[in-house]
Amino acid sequence: MFLPDLKYPLHSFSGRRIDFSQRVAVMAVVNRTPDSFYDAGSTFGLDEAVAASLRAVEAGADWVDIGGVPFSPGPALSWREEAERVVPVIARVRERSDAIISVDTFLPEVAQAAIDAGADVINDTTGLSQPGMAQVVAAAGVHVVLTHSLARPRTAYPRPHYDDVVGQVRDYLAAKVQRALDAGIEGSKIIIDPGHDLNKNTRHTLDVTGNFSPIAALGYPALAAVSNKDFIGETLDLPKQERMVGSMVAATMCIMGGARIIRMHNIPEAVQTVRLIEAAAGWREPVYQVHNMSDVNPPAHPQPARDRS
Repeated sequence: MFLPDLKYPLHSFSGRRIDFSQRVAVMAVVNRTPDSFYDAGSTFGLDEAVAASLRAVEAGADWVDIGGVPFSPGPALSWREEAERVVPVIARVRERSDAIISVDTFLPEVAQAAIDAGADVINDTTGLSQPGMAQVVAAAGVHVVLTHSLARPRTAYPRPHYDDVVGQVRDYLAAKVQRALDAGIEGSKIIIDPGHDLNKNTRHTLDVTGNFSPIAALGYPALAAVSNKDFIGETLDLPKQERMVGSMVAATMCIMGGARIIRMHNIPEAVQTVRLIEAAAGWREPVYQVHNMSDVNPPAHPQPARDRS
């Protein structure tokens, strides 16, 4: 298991602190969109989005990522309409939970409205591409997720080519980190994400998944957004609703390569995956131990002592 040398292991959010040298955070995906790739709009309604967020926290998620616009190509949405989708969810979840809340947006106006409603993190899948986003994050002192992607927001990027996908993604993220630091964002507020499937084909994403350690070695907590994605479906020939096992395997591979946050749809299964890895790493104790512990678990039917004469 690769243990990255984190520049800032301890991260403080509004209601929680996480030591990423000894923890893996589970981020739940909640999309308030009518056309999200996985849930097909089942959490588009406000009440449904809030309920899904709170269920995820109850199931063990540390973090809820709330989005109002898919990454996939499509028509632009005004910042006001996007904010109308995400801000009420953030406000209502914040009233009822101390979980970490991020907003998945690339627009600075939406980011500011989300921060005002209680968001802890701006999850920018375009890597601070929009003017003013870095300044909003820096001024508010919130966290930011810097993600590798190449296309302009909501546009296609046909046939992406990389000579060395892992190296090029790593270099891109290093440059984005420096841009964030230059803009006044504190290093202790930066998270990086190689962008599984974002402007990458399945082979590219598999290479990133199997060689995650150079990304994690940048020294900032690395996020792996692998849940139910197309690279799993194309590798295993499975539809979206049958990719849960593949998602857990991909998440495990990334964690073993140094990822410290996994962005997932299937929260109970993701929490179990993370807890087992953390226990194997020595970061947490088992909930109980009775197997081969005869002093606390005597045999139900004691056997007579063997004659050793």
